[in-house]
Parts: sequence; structure tokens; C-alpha cells
Amino acid sequence: MSVIRSISSQLVPIHPQGMPFIGAFALASLVLFWFWSPLGWIGTILTAWCAYFFRDPARVTPVREGIVVSPADGRVSLVVNAVPPAELGLGERPLPRISVFMSVFDCHVNRAPVAGRIERIVYRPGTFLNADLDKASEENERNSVVIATPGGRVGVVQIAGLVARRILCFVREGESIGVGDRFGMIRFGSRLDVYLPEGARPLVAEGQTAIAGETVLADLKGSEGPRNFKVG
Repeated sequence: MSVIRSISSQLVPIHPQGMPFIGAFALASLVLFWFWSPLGWIGTILTAWCAYFFRDPARVTPVREGIVVSPADGRVSLVVNAVPPAELGLGERPLPRISVFMSVFDCHVNRAPVAGRIERIVYRPGTFLNADLDKASEENERNSVVIATPGGRVGVVQIAGLVARRILCFVREGESIGVGDRFGMIRFGSRLDVYLPEGARPLVAEGQTAIAGETVLADLKGSEGPRNFKVG
């Protein structure tokens, strides 16, 4: 029994949203085995990939007022000042924005970058450009969430990508959320933008790998200056 428990403890949980997809892939694989076994093995590999895509591992999140953590696994693709989408209601002045691009191999469960109250949720239909492009922030389908915190309002935008066709949001306006709590998911490749309050200093660099709920993007209460980075 201890061996079984030991093995099960190493398995990464699967998010419930993925179960229908995994079941469909598995059923298709059985059908393909009936026709021709090589096709069945291809289906089996795709089923395993689907289960891997919908993984939902536990994360160890730093908990302190003012901490801003990454809402997604992936690569920090942009660290810029940009005017936030109008639906966020954060004004027309450029704000610090950190973008995290998720490939189809990254975990796609999205986590709250800060603790606070869900002030606004706005869904906007749009195109499905490559989410790694800067203009995807304005033109792609997206779901915008504003979280009110003691240190200011933080906007987080789920952006659909070239392959993604479904944005899921698990929270509602008026709810309280803790930093690192799961709040949504985007299926099959996408990006998240985090808009920080004016004057906030990002603590990450473009090209850096971010882990949802763990990587600190900024500290709204800290006095630390901009960090220097090296690649190697």
C-alpha cells in the first residue's frame, strides 16, 4: 500500500476542466486501435499530452501584502509601459505591464497575481493572433479582471492566442481572492498581461521563465530598485 501511495504522491493532479478532453482523446485512441494499431498509439501519445496540458500542480505562494506574483506559467515576453484596455477602467495613462506567454507545453491554470477584491470582470470578443505579438493585447479575444488591493488596483487580462479558443474565468465580481488562488484557464496556448499601479517597479526581465503563483513580478510595498539581469 505504501508503494501505491508513494507513486500516487508523484502524480500531478488534473484540472476537472480537462477531463472531457482527456476522455475524448482516450475514446478516439481505442477506436483508432480497432482500425490500425499505429494510429492507436499516436492517439495514446496525444491523450498523454492532453493530460499533461491540463495538469494542475500545487504551488508555494509567497504571502505578504503588496506581493504581485505571476498569474501564469511561461516566458516573460514583455515588460513595458502601456495604456491599459479601456474596459479595465484604469485610466488612459501608460502603466507598467508585464506579459507572460504560455506555450502549449506550459500549465494553463491561471492564478491571482495579488490578494484583494474582484472589482470588475469584462469579456471582449476579438481575433486570434499569435499571443506573443504586442498588438494581441488590443485585438485578440480577452477577459479582463480588476483586483482592488490596499496598494492600488491591479489588472490582469487573459488573452486568447493563435490556437486558444476558450477563455475560462472561475471568479465573480465582488468576491475576495487570495494571492495565488486559481481564477481561470485558457485552453491551448495564450498570454496574460498584468497591469501594475503607476510607479510600481517590475522585478522580472523579458525572457525570464515565470511560474504561476510563485514567481514575484513586483512588490507594491517594497522600496527595492530595478533589478539587473544577465543571461547565461
